[in-house]
Amino acid sequence: MTEADSVRVEVAFAGGQIISALVTSASADACDRSLVDGAPVELAAQDGRYTVALHRIVCVKRFARESRVGFGA
Repeated sequence: MTEADSVRVEVAFAGGQIISALVTSASADACDRSLVDGAPVELAAQDGRYTVALHRIVCVKRFARESRVGFGA
């Protein structure tokens, strides 16, 4: 996975736990669709794959690519 095809997402759960992961853009898109369809959410991240039960999710935040810190050409 390259920085160009990755996006950071944060998933908040009932009970207060939060996971933050750098996932592929395709995985983030699939997560958005899963939230609408009611299917379990699967995220392909740099450190592995997360499968999350939808009924435990309270909030999902998808960061904009432009929010990265650093110098660009």
